[in-house]
Amino acid sequence: MLELKVIEHLLAFGAGFMLSVAIIELLPQAFARSGAIAPALVLVGYLAVHLTQHTVTPHFHFGEETHTITPIAGTSALVGLLLHTFFDGVAIASAFLVGPSLGFMVFIAILLHKLPEGVTISSIMMAGGRSRGRAIGAATLLGIATLLGVVLTDHVGFLVQHGLAIAAGVTIYVAASNLVPELQGKRGWTLPAAFFAGAAVFFATKLLLDSTA
Repeated sequence: MLELKVIEHLLAFGAGFMLSVAIIELLPQAFARSGAIAPALVLVGYLAVHLTQHTVTPHFHFGEETHTITPIAGTSALVGLLLHTFFDGVAIASAFLVGPSLGFMVFIAILLHKLPEGVTISSIMMAGGRSRGRAIGAATLLGIATLLGVVLTDHVGFLVQHGLAIAAGVTIYVAASNLVPELQGKRGWTLPAAFFAGAAVFFATKLLLDSTA
């Protein structure tokens, strides 16, 4: 129970940090790099994650899975998360192409939800009847997908130019449509406090990085 509480608060903190990074940093840079097509690319990123996580996989949610589900549902959840984690890698690489400060903040934002993400896919796979080994393997695949996103961004011209816009849409979806709704049904003040703390830490980090630039 204590472990679950820690994960919930990490999700809340990460949601506040991620949403702030996406709106304050990623969107302006995406518009600067992609120009007039940036809004469409942001929407493509947003809709792509919704399609894979809540249309193809209607049972998906972040956090520990506590209900028995079918093996097919577990596999489809993995497919949805693979797309999301691939664009995590694209976001990291695209942000570092803009500058080290943006790259650092995007890296921290993504790192904050990697542990809950691993717990999510592992528990979904086990709830679908998969072995612990396959659950760990699924979590490992998510890490590989992130690395693949980093590597391909440096070698695919479209991602170099427009990857940040798509990644912004993905990040906004994960923060605002995945993580925040998971928190809204919880009672108490500590989760909202963690969410606002995440946003506050983002602004403090931004001020620090801007002052040393």
